[in-house]
Amino acid sequence: MLAAQFSEQTLVANATKGDLDAFNQLVLNYQDTAYRYASSLTDDPDAAEDITQESFIKAFQNIGSFRGGSFHAWLLKIVANTSRDQWRRIKRHPSVALFPEGEYGDEIESADWLADPTTSVETTVQQREESHQLYRILDELPDAYRRVITLIDVCDLDYSETAQILQVPLGTVKSRLARARLQMKEKLKGATHISFAIAVG
Repeated sequence: MLAAQFSEQTLVANATKGDLDAFNQLVLNYQDTAYRYASSLTDDPDAAEDITQESFIKAFQNIGSFRGGSFHAWLLKIVANTSRDQWRRIKRHPSVALFPEGEYGDEIESADWLADPTTSVETTVQQREESHQLYRILDELPDAYRRVITLIDVCDLDYSETAQILQVPLGTVKSRLARARLQMKEKLKGATHISFAIAVG
């Protein structure tokens, strides 16, 4: 995940000093994870992209307040807070963008930083279909279960990092995860074609 020549600690230290290149490397390291977590918090792909980009902007603006520990967990906590802030804004000022536009008024399908030029159209379509079905199944879980299983089994965080983000005791994380995995195991029985590495055993 991390660039071979730089450790996360070094990248964070340099980014704290205003090194934009170091921060950009952190973005590359964690953009997929941040987007997956944002997707679990909203059923709108465009909103998930907005949340992810806004979260990285906030992370850069506030990286001076990072006090060590897991940057991964710190970042995803920002994603969670940004998602809540966006939900509050939508409730106050509801609006729907039918055709998202870029800087020059052209319609955009996806954020540039999410594009993968090495992926074929067929593979992309298949991945999107599987991803949509997976997140549909995840959406059927209670919020508390969905968030814990997303953080641990999708975003690959450990129990302590997940407890930090959700602000719940470690025992609560383990209990919710066990129940979430059991429910996912039952739901995935009817969608066996989905390729998803989840510890449901």
